[in-house]
Amino acid sequence: MIELYTWGTPNGRKVSVMLEECGLDYQVYPVNIAKDEQFDPDFLKISPNNKIPAIVDSEGPDGEPISVFETGAILIYLAKKTGKFLPAEPRAFHETMQWLMWQMGGVGPMMGQAHHFRRFAPEKIPYAIDRYTNETARLYGVLDKRVADRDWLAAGEYTIADIATFPWIARHEWQGMKLEDFPNLKRWYDRIWSRDAVKKGFEVP
Repeated sequence: MIELYTWGTPNGRKVSVMLEECGLDYQVYPVNIAKDEQFDPDFLKISPNNKIPAIVDSEGPDGEPISVFETGAILIYLAKKTGKFLPAEPRAFHETMQWLMWQMGGVGPMMGQAHHFRRFAPEKIPYAIDRYTNETARLYGVLDKRVADRDWLAAGEYTIADIATFPWIARHEWQGMKLEDFPNLKRWYDRIWSRDAVKKGFEVP
């Protein structure tokens, strides 16, 4: 059994979607970040960077419990545990990892800043709003171009790169983006949203 400590954010939904896609049994433990529950000492033992999500797998690689934090690390861990959504063939593996790192290094941080300055900042700072909205638009353009002639981001199949990226695009309205402006991206988005496991993962917590 896997314990999932999470909240309804793009990062949280990466992992709930992955768990649903892998068909793994898991128990959800909500961590309400609006109430600063991510700073609880017990949670910090699992996720020392006080960020959700995190998991505890009672049946780790050596049969003993293991905790994992950081979404990229969790997705790789679950992929290796199940043999799903991360190709073993070297070229396909590295292509998938490139696009996973693209999400982790660009999509998440930049779109997260767009969310903050467009929706949550106590004062409107035009420079910050423009900077992160424009960078979000650039990243949408990269994704739109990437999937112009393919169904998935990497390796010719649905992988953890798609699973990691999709929840951030699902918040497109928060970012001031219109999917209709990126037709290839929209087809990719609709293709993923049609998956039952994705819909179930988005219901968590």
